[in-house]
Amino acid sequence: MAARILDRDRFAKCRALMERGATPGERAAGRAAATRVAAAAGLSLADALVLADAGRPDAGRAPAPDHDRPRRPAERTYAWATPRPAPEPVTVEELQRQKAADEARRKKATARARRRPQAADPDWEHWSGEVREAQAARDRDWAQRRPPRAAD
Repeated sequence: MAARILDRDRFAKCRALMERGATPGERAAGRAAATRVAAAAGLSLADALVLADAGRPDAGRAPAPDHDRPRRPAERTYAWATPRPAPEPVTVEELQRQKAADEARRKKATARARRRPQAADPDWEHWSGEVREAQAARDRDWAQRRPPRAAD
């Protein structure tokens, strides 16, 4: 039988999942994947672990921590995890100041609009003149056809 080579990178990834998986299911899946990678090289999982440990600089260190005990919470705090301070209540004076500022802004906008000349659209003026003339003709016709009113 020809000697096959252990895919060390893939085995290291599977081993990391096997040792540091977040759930027991992830750790079991990592163990199964590491066993398959070792079997592809013609080794048992124990033999592949020994072979992988021989090339690691931290081979003499303590084994991986026990995953059955609860983990310590992370030291890092996130902005979304920190509680927000209570909002300061809005005072009556603040509401009055906001209302006065809004009113001043509206007055300025109205004054600017009045100062701005409104250009007349010649096409619209022509059309509206025709409409007014047609309505005046209809009103005259209606007045001529209408029976005279009785005096009250």
